[in-house]
Amino acid sequence: MVLNGGNQSSVTIFILSGFSEYPRLQVPIFLVFLTIYTVTLVGNLGITVIIRTSPKLHTPMYFFLSHLSFLDICSSSVFTPKLLGVLVVEDRVISFKGCMAQFFFGCAFVITEMSMLAVMAYDRFVAVCNPLLYTVAMSPKLCSFLVAGTYTWGGMCSLTFTCSLLGLSFCGSNVIHHFGCEYSAIISTSCSDIHFSQLTCFIISTLSEVCSLLIILASYVFIAVTIIKMPSAGGLRKTFSTCASHLTTITIFHGTVLFLYCVPNSKSSWLLVKVATVFFTVMIPMLNPLIYSLRNKDVKETVRSLITMKLLSPSI
Repeated sequence: MVLNGGNQSSVTIFILSGFSEYPRLQVPIFLVFLTIYTVTLVGNLGITVIIRTSPKLHTPMYFFLSHLSFLDICSSSVFTPKLLGVLVVEDRVISFKGCMAQFFFGCAFVITEMSMLAVMAYDRFVAVCNPLLYTVAMSPKLCSFLVAGTYTWGGMCSLTFTCSLLGLSFCGSNVIHHFGCEYSAIISTSCSDIHFSQLTCFIISTLSEVCSLLIILASYVFIAVTIIKMPSAGGLRKTFSTCASHLTTITIFHGTVLFLYCVPNSKSSWLLVKVATVFFTVMIPMLNPLIYSLRNKDVKETVRSLITMKLLSPSI
C-alpha cells in the first residue's frame, strides 16, 4: 500500500487467494492443471503445424482454425502459469500493473475467440449454401480482413474494460478471491463507485455476445434449410460432419459464457465463479483441438498420412 494525496492508501499489489480454502488439494490440483496445460499446448501447436504443413488443409476453414488454436494457446497461457504458481508457492502476490496486464490480455483473447467463432460460422454458411463460389467468396484477402477485424475488436473492447478499471480507486482490501485477475474479483476490491465500469462492461459484453450469437444462429439457420433441401444422404452426412466440430465448440464456449453471466457477484458464489473460470480458461483451450482432431475427417486423415510418412521414411 502507498499513500494517496489524502489519508487514503492505494493498492500496489494484490494477493490471489486461489484455492487456499482447500490446502490438502493444492498438489493434486496442480498436477491436474499442469497436465491439462501441457495437453493444451501440444494439441493446439499440433493442429497449427498440421494445418501449415498439409496443402490439403490450406482452405479458409482451416485458416480460421489455426487462429482459433493460436487464441487457445494465448488465453490459456495468460492464466494457467499464474494459477500453477498460486497452487505451489506461498507468496501469491501479483503487482497492480501485472494484474491489469493479465486482465487486458485475458479479456482480449476471449472476445477475439468469441468473434472468431462467429467468423467460422459465416465461413461454414458460405461453404454449405454457396459451394461453387466458396473459394471466390472467401478469398484470402477477405479471410485476412475478417481475422484482423476479430483481433482489433477484441483489443478495443479489452482496452475499454481495462481503462474503466484503471479509473477506479483501490484502497481497501487487496485480496482477490480468485486465482487470477477476473473482472468481478477485481472490482470487489475497489473502494470507489463501480457503476460506470459495470455499465461499460455490461454494454460491451452484451453487444459482443449478442452479435456473435446472432451471426452464428443466422448462419446455421441457412445451413439447416440447405441441408433439408439436399436430395442425397451422402451430401447431408458430409455437410453435417464439417459443421459438427464447430457446433460442439460453440456450444461449450457460449454455454460457459452465458453461465458466467447468470452467476451473481456475491461471496457465496465466488467458488462457483472460480470453477467456471477454470473450465473457461483452462479446459476449453484443451478441448478444442481434441474436438477438431477426433471429429474432423480431414484432420484425422492428414495425421494418419503424416505418421505413415514418418514410419516409412528411410532412417538416416
